[in-house]
Amino acid sequence: MSCQKIRTFSHALWQTSKSTSLCKVYVASCGSVASTGPTTQIGKCCEDEQSCGSDLGIQPVRSTAIPTSPSPANHRHVASNNQRVSPTLSERAFTTELQIDSKTYLWSRYNEMKRLVHDLIPPGVCNLLNPSTIYANNEVDLDEVDIYGFDYDYTLALYSNTLDTMIYNTARDFLVKHYKYPEGISKYDYIPNFAARGLHYDIQKGLLMKIDAFHYIQLGTVYRGLKPVPDHEVLELYGGTHHVPLQEVSGFYGKGPMMKQFMDVFSIPEMTLLAAANDYFNSNDIEYDPGHLYKDVSDAIGMVHIKGYMYKWIMQDLDKYILRGDETYAVLHRLASHGKKLFLITNSPFSFVDKGMKYMVGKDWRDFFDVVIVQADKPHFFNNCGKPFRRLDGNGDLQWDKIKSLDKGQIYKQGNLFDFLRLTGWGGSKVLYFGDHLYSDLADLMLRHGWRTGAIVPELEVETRVVNTEQYAQSLTWLQALTGLLERMQMHRDPKSKEVLQDWLKEREELRIFRTCHNPTFFSRRLCRFSDLYMASISCLLNYDLSYTFYPRRTPLQHEAPLWMDQLCTGCMKTPFLEEMAHIR
Repeated sequence: MSCQKIRTFSHALWQTSKSTSLCKVYVASCGSVASTGPTTQIGKCCEDEQSCGSDLGIQPVRSTAIPTSPSPANHRHVASNNQRVSPTLSERAFTTELQIDSKTYLWSRYNEMKRLVHDLIPPGVCNLLNPSTIYANNEVDLDEVDIYGFDYDYTLALYSNTLDTMIYNTARDFLVKHYKYPEGISKYDYIPNFAARGLHYDIQKGLLMKIDAFHYIQLGTVYRGLKPVPDHEVLELYGGTHHVPLQEVSGFYGKGPMMKQFMDVFSIPEMTLLAAANDYFNSNDIEYDPGHLYKDVSDAIGMVHIKGYMYKWIMQDLDKYILRGDETYAVLHRLASHGKKLFLITNSPFSFVDKGMKYMVGKDWRDFFDVVIVQADKPHFFNNCGKPFRRLDGNGDLQWDKIKSLDKGQIYKQGNLFDFLRLTGWGGSKVLYFGDHLYSDLADLMLRHGWRTGAIVPELEVETRVVNTEQYAQSLTWLQALTGLLERMQMHRDPKSKEVLQDWLKEREELRIFRTCHNPTFFSRRLCRFSDLYMASISCLLNYDLSYTFYPRRTPLQHEAPLWMDQLCTGCMKTPFLEEMAHIR
């Protein structure tokens, strides 16, 4: 279907909002578009009393074929002189719909919408998204940004998935050998793609789940160990509801008394190990305390970092673990050559960062940066003014001198943001900082200090491949259309209609599983809240001029939805026509 055809169709739909109520009556009888009624032939249909929709391949129910007879409700329109008065427009529409077999009528509307949705996906539309795109939650003018800051892990340095397996295996062995957990847990191998970051873990119940932006557990996503938990059991576990109160979901940094949200890429092996250990205990009917298991797994994962195992693996085989280092060099070189100031704030130790940066950028990598801070202890670096900066010498040894300025070519350890702002004078919207952890890297900077923030979301590359498939485009558009159809047709409450509506609800649930859930996730809400921009990697910056302005696409409120292209094209008006609801009043 050509763009011109879409514009013609959308224009016709828009025109119906200004047309007379007579058109709306014939919309109901002609059965053209499932949720709104209008079609490209609406004017002709309503004026000439002919069937409509031929231009879009729609086979509507002909109004001339629908038998009519006065309904009891029409008796009140008999005047005192026994001359009938024409029924109101709303009564004509409602009466006409009642007099056709309801099941046939509903399925005809369904089939018409199905054909329309299929025609609305133009050829090639499924390849529109570019994985190198930068997405804007807030307007950002790069021409106003003078200072660029970076985290290191999963920002300047991207790692291969092999690292997840190594972290999982080592932490699992710690759990068995040092914490004396059953040997049977050693038989559980790492499962790639079992978990995704942003999931919540109920510490006391031992359940891994996805929670939406409104704090509801997304049914169908709850796992106990490696097995899904039926929806009815989830409701029983949470007292007949699947809503989790705010104070239990998480605090500002993603951890509440009952729930922990896993927000960084390093947490994926931890979630998988928690699931494996839970699965072992449940499968073997061994009583255990899920709270103790959570703490022990968390400590075992922490030991991988504290004892330096991860750093050692990467430094011993940089080719195996570090990805796309040449792109990191290209980004830093471009920014520096345009006179931008650069700084690095990371929790990783200097020896590890130094080796990785030499591999990606070269032995003179520090020449790119005006300030380098290691072992910063984020997020405390951003909200605690208690720790002073310490300088490191070229060997990474701590120095004892008082820090009065942050100088280029030097390496600093710990410190705090308040001293950083005082010593550099950098602040506000002229600073843009990139990191992968929404809480530890970005939240404080955006909400408390007014910096611009950019979230690195490596998962976007996979998401883009999924979204660019025809199956996704068709399923998402049909989901919106079917939802509108259900909303519009729910006024039909006879037994046959209820059966049809139940079939539609079941299909909608199956579409929900394909997309996971209807509502945005807790993670996506935080992504929008804590980042001005988000992208798959910092190399996406290479596709934009440094004076480029990013404009967010406004998401409509529900009362604005009928004015938007997807609503106009699919006919998913959020509010049924008042004329058709008149019988309720």
